[in-house]
Amino acid sequence: MAYTSSQPRPVRFLSGFMTKAKKPAVKAEAAKRVQFSSSALPYLLIAPQLLVIFVFFYWPSVQAVQSSFYIEDPFGFGSTFVGLANYSDALFSTEYLNIAKFTVVFTVLVTVFSLALGLLLAVKADAIIRGSATYKTLLISVYAIAPPVAGLIGMMFFDQHIGPFVKMAAMLGWHMQVGVNYFDTAFAMIFVSVWKQIPYNFIFFLSGLQSVPVSVREAAFIDCRSGFRRFWTVIMPLLAPTAFFLLIINITYALFDTFAVIDVMVKDKAANNPITLVYKVFLDGFRGNDIGGSSAQSVILMIVVFVLTVLQFRFLEKRIHYG
Repeated sequence: MAYTSSQPRPVRFLSGFMTKAKKPAVKAEAAKRVQFSSSALPYLLIAPQLLVIFVFFYWPSVQAVQSSFYIEDPFGFGSTFVGLANYSDALFSTEYLNIAKFTVVFTVLVTVFSLALGLLLAVKADAIIRGSATYKTLLISVYAIAPPVAGLIGMMFFDQHIGPFVKMAAMLGWHMQVGVNYFDTAFAMIFVSVWKQIPYNFIFFLSGLQSVPVSVREAAFIDCRSGFRRFWTVIMPLLAPTAFFLLIINITYALFDTFAVIDVMVKDKAANNPITLVYKVFLDGFRGNDIGGSSAQSVILMIVVFVLTVLQFRFLEKRIHYG
């Protein structure tokens, strides 16, 4: 069929128009892709990081699993295969179970108080106007303190002779004996560990609060006059991804990163002081020279942390909405 000059040709016109319209999008999409001159180059770029992970994580993990089935001579002269004896000795030991119970209590208290106080201070910093820079700097500066130094500062605060917290407790009738009394030492360990972790949570919560759109805040203020209800129903759901991330980080911190604080506060003290599972691995392995037993304990702790992390992502992340 022949078309006259007065008759349009819609098919060719639209197809040409669509082709021209798609070209910039295709070019933009191609421009966003990272181009490498060789297919092996990306693997070479990540090879140093993979090497570090293998040397400092996977290889020690394999060695720990292997050592957990042996009783090894502390001087490296030999080893005897004992199967699951190291695991049974740990799991059926009253001392180990008591330390595990304290570790659970310690982890829960440190995580809850660190998150709660960090969120509270972030909310106040988000609302404060005068002196906000000084306020934020004083809070964040604590994070720069190394864990051993934080433990040393904590011991100074709870010292029997010069500690201000001991004197304040004495005014309330509490004869605090950190390093001697089990409960007093546990209180000091939790206090210092929470104090060290608050700035980390504060930084992330404050960033999350400042990313909440102003329009959402204004709409929430119009719909609800109660400040607590506005925060709980509008702001907190928007902070859920940040809170979920910090929950995992704080649990990991309480289980592992408090080692230096505990080491400083209970070193060379009476034997009835509370310790966590990770510190018991250190005591049995490096002071008791029980390499196989400490390896079995480290494997148990690794399995517990893995299961706990899977459960968190399996059940808690369903309630988290990103974007």
